[in-house]
Amino acid sequence: MLNRSSGLDATFQALADPGRRAILERLSKGPASVSQLAQPFEISLPAIMQHLSVLEGAGLVRSEKIGRVRTCRIEQRALSAADAWIKARRREWHDPLADYPDELQTKGDGSG
Repeated sequence: MLNRSSGLDATFQALADPGRRAILERLSKGPASVSQLAQPFEISLPAIMQHLSVLEGAGLVRSEKIGRVRTCRIEQRALSAADAWIKARRREWHDPLADYPDELQTKGDGSG
């Protein structure tokens, strides 16, 4: 089971950093060059490249270099896997007793 979850672990590890989440938010609007992604941050270009490396390693971002420009784009499949995992946990976490008082009320008023 641990081997199957390694991709999901990498996704959540990548999402744990607010800077990487900001990069993903920007990329959700469309592809961008590394220099465009770096503009709003007060960190060095090599630091941005490290963040992008983590995002690429997790499969969240794909980059392509054409000439001197590296363009990045979001990979939605990796985010879909994380979303599916969260949705599955929500179903498991639902407390069946939370609806119990409503069931009693329905039975008690003669409509059940």
